[in-house]
Order: sequence, then structure tokens, then C-alpha cells
Amino acid sequence: MKALEKSAPREGLWMVEAPVPEIAPDEVLIRVNTTGICGTDVHIWNWDDWAAHTVPTPMITGHEFAGEIVEIGRDVTGLRIGQRCSGEGHLIGTQSRQSRAGKFHLDPGTRGIGVNTQGAFAEYLALPAFNVVPLPDDIPDEIGAILDPLGNAVHTALSFDLLGEDVLITGAGPIGIMAAAVARHAGARNVVITDINEGRLELARHVVPTARAVNVATEELRDVIAKLGLSQGFDVGLEMSGSQQALDQMVEALVMGGKIALLGIPLGHSPVDWSRIVFKAITIKGVYGREMFETWYKMIAMLQNGLDVSRVITHRLAASEFEAGFAAMRSGQSGKVVLDWRG
Repeated sequence: MKALEKSAPREGLWMVEAPVPEIAPDEVLIRVNTTGICGTDVHIWNWDDWAAHTVPTPMITGHEFAGEIVEIGRDVTGLRIGQRCSGEGHLIGTQSRQSRAGKFHLDPGTRGIGVNTQGAFAEYLALPAFNVVPLPDDIPDEIGAILDPLGNAVHTALSFDLLGEDVLITGAGPIGIMAAAVARHAGARNVVITDINEGRLELARHVVPTARAVNVATEELRDVIAKLGLSQGFDVGLEMSGSQQALDQMVEALVMGGKIALLGIPLGHSPVDWSRIVFKAITIKGVYGREMFETWYKMIAMLQNGLDVSRVITHRLAASEFEAGFAAMRSGQSGKVVLDWRG
């Protein structure tokens, strides 16, 4: 099979011929139709410090995918050959306190497909049946391929009650933009998304026209708060950028007793003015991945009931054009990039 592999510990990925995976009794074999390129994949392409210390080589990368089941392990029930699916890319153990309590997304032994085990940038993927998420017929493969990052957005956005709330999102990358769409769908009153990349703000305006996209390099948040008529500021903050400056701005822009969900990962250590957080009685929640499997249930339900994130996909390419896809992602000007492995 064709597969996109980190074959050597240096910049780049390479299209190689690899054996079709053999499945275990509790696994299924999935023929991959579409995959999404994630920021994690860009880190692996760049071979930065995180990737060099985390990813063994050779490694087939990729973890955002949609496809169909073509083989079922002998111990698998409830799934069928020909069934369309996506899947949870976090592989968990069963012995930790968290897993035994049903909090699978908090298992400390979690491994990632395409990071720690062979991934989805390939024509075929072996996946534990536990991790398979069936796709309804009304969700196309290209959306199935971005359910993983949409799940990050949903998990972050639904960390707190949004109905009637004023929401600030810092970071207009694809996940931040999808979080804005989720917040509006969930009943937020005002949604403001900030960045300093005007191209991404334009994409945010295109995907979520009912949200306000603000370039904080040219417009002050306090002026936005005044124009919206907010007496104190925003009720909920979703930090998606990993920027310390954005987090500082968010803390200042929140009401007393405001709430922040953190998905963005800052580089290295960041100085934090904890006194402002304490004296404003702000609640902070760190978000990792998706809740297994409540997030999947909720995002599929929302997609079937009017949530539209299709416009966040800006590039649809054949898998053979992966270099152009990664160039788009590395430019910082794209939305989601989807690779098609059929044909």
C-alpha cells in the first residue's frame, strides 16, 4: 500500500510502499478514503524538538481520517464490513484509575496513532474496534476526515455552558474557527474571535459570518467590548492560540468569575500574572483531545442538526499532492487541508 512516512529523523515526509497492516482479534482494517493534515503532522514534518523527542522512525504519520471497514477481527462485534467510519486516534489502556472510571480521555498511558503507532496517512489502517466511530450517511468523508480537530473544538467550547453567554476566542486557526461555529450553534449571544493573521480572520468571517473577527494588532478589545455593549466583558474564553499575550488579553477581557478553557499550547514556560486570575475569580480548565466518546456523540449530533464547518476546508488534494498540502499548512494561511487516498 501507499503510505506517507517519516522515514528518517529530518525534515519532510516521504511516500513509500508499505505492507498492509495485519489486524489483531480486537481490531478492524479500514480502507482510508480521506485524511486531514493536523498541526501535529506539521511538527513531525518540521522535525522540531517535540517531534524528535516523541516520534520514532520510521513512522507512518497522520491521525485524522475517514474510510470504510474492509476486515474485522474475530473478537469484534457490532461492526460490519463496508461500514463507513472515522475513529478516535488516542489509544488507551484499561488499567488506570481514569479508564476504570470510564474517563478514557484522561488515561495517562494514552498513545497516538501516527505519533506512537502506525497512522492513517496510508491506504489502510488497523484500529482497535473500541476506537471506531461509525459515520452516518449524511456526513461526507471530507467532514469525517476532520472530526478529530472538530472534536477538539467541541470539547473546548462545551467545557462551560454557552447558552446566552458572551464568548471570546483567541486564535483563528481552523480549530478556533470551528469553536466559534460551535459556540454560535450552542446559543452564545456574542462570539468574538481574535488573531493577528488577517488571512485567517478572513477565513473566520467566511466560515462563521455571525461571529466578529478582530485583528488585535489594529483594534483594541476594550473598544470591541464597548461596541457590543458588554457591561463587564466576556463570560467565557476559549484560548486556542498558545500565545501568552492572547491569554493575558483574555484574562483582562473577562468578567469577574469568568471561565477559560485552554487548548492552545504555549512554547516553553510562560510568565502568568496569577494575581489577576485569583482576584478575578477566574476558572481555568485545560483541554486535551476529545472526551471518549461523548464529544463524538455531540459533534455528530450537531452536524446532523445544522452545524456547518465545511468551509473551514480550504484545500482538497489527492494524496499524491501531499507536498502542496503541507506547504499550505506550513504557510499559516490555510484552513484545513484534506487529502484523498482513493484512485
